[in-house]
Amino acid sequence: QVRLVESGGGLVQAGGSLRVSCVASGETFSTRDMAWFRQAPGKEREIVAAISKMGGSTWYTDSVKGRFTISRDNAKMSVYLQMNGLKPEDTAVYYCAAASRIGLPKSAIDYPYWGQGTQVTVSS
Repeated sequence: QVRLVESGGGLVQAGGSLRVSCVASGETFSTRDMAWFRQAPGKEREIVAAISKMGGSTWYTDSVKGRFTISRDNAKMSVYLQMNGLKPEDTAVYYCAAASRIGLPKSAIDYPYWGQGTQVTVSS
């Protein structure tokens, strides 16, 4: 079992930066790939970024490449998403998720563990 708690969301102007954090509890954090998803009002949940269990590999959706950076600190059982150059279309609830398998899965079905989400709002 993995319990995930996100923090760090908020309101920021377009072009600004935010870092969202996720702290995990449980014994298997360092054996799991992790990801950040987001869900905007009226839209489906989408994967934003993923990171391998040791942090050596990352993946980003095209719309955030060059602006967002995912990282993790296994000693702190934490995963982070640094968001720079934020745009109004980045406004969403951001969720941290832990995968059931390795290989940087992209589908929500491969992530059985989820945090409660943190709201990120970007004003124009």
